[in-house]
Amino acid sequence: MNLQWLSLADANTRWVLTGSLLLGLSSGVLGAFALLKRRSLMADTLSHAALPGIAGAFLITGTKSVGPLFAGAAAAGVLGNLLITWITRYSKVKQDAAMAAVLTLFFGLGIMLINLIQRTPGGNQSGLDRFLFGQAASLVGRDVQVMAAAAGFLCLITFLLFKELKLLAFDPTFAAQLGLPVALLDHLLNLMITLAVITGLESVGVVLMSSLLITPAAAARFWTDRLHIMVLLSGLFGAASGTVGTLLSQAGPRMPTGPLIVLAATGLFLASLLLAPRRGILARAIRLIRSQQQRLREKAPREVV
Repeated sequence: MNLQWLSLADANTRWVLTGSLLLGLSSGVLGAFALLKRRSLMADTLSHAALPGIAGAFLITGTKSVGPLFAGAAAAGVLGNLLITWITRYSKVKQDAAMAAVLTLFFGLGIMLINLIQRTPGGNQSGLDRFLFGQAASLVGRDVQVMAAAAGFLCLITFLLFKELKLLAFDPTFAAQLGLPVALLDHLLNLMITLAVITGLESVGVVLMSSLLITPAAAARFWTDRLHIMVLLSGLFGAASGTVGTLLSQAGPRMPTGPLIVLAATGLFLASLLLAPRRGILARAIRLIRSQQQRLREKAPREVV
């Protein structure tokens, strides 16, 4: 049996595996709070909003360097977040409708700019299309170092502000009564989501990045009612998804790593949906059968002595 594809001796495979693991870990940890705050669409919006920032940065600088492109993505993500806040605050539009509007606006603008770039001389070689669906195989040591720094920063901030983020997720009104800067914490959470999205653009892409944020957290939610355990499980599920997706991508030629990472996360979600001991479908079916059997025993006529 040929297991050469599992060999980690290749430097590129090690970089891709390390980067995907760190990306899944930080995305899972942060995704737990995004899920509890019902920011699933926000993650999707910010990931799509980054596309015009990347294209705009390329048009301005004319370079494919990661630094300027990520700076453009960060600027577009922050602008999208501010636009959602402004629409929600100064109009009667609900937040979900504002997020949907910003998502379609920014993504349409990004696609238009990429098509414009591809029509310019040398535009076909710009490589910007890899940010749509990701190209984890192109990760190098410098990219992984940036991802490690971002993942470490996000996990550290989450650890230091765990109590504040917990209150923000479950009872923002009580948090405000305690004197916590709820609005500032809310903006900080959105900025952290933006940073997580930008970190994963090159690996997973703008289309699938929101799935990597939300799916591990949704899977972890089936297993526990405790937030700290959910955050740990979500991070572990995200890291496992990154690892499994990367290894599977090495099994055959031209197998995309990003979609496989998302499929691995979806597999963990489906397994949790079926097998979780309290909220899983099988556990609920067993409880229902036992409850029906108990009612039948109670209704059965007793023997007359």
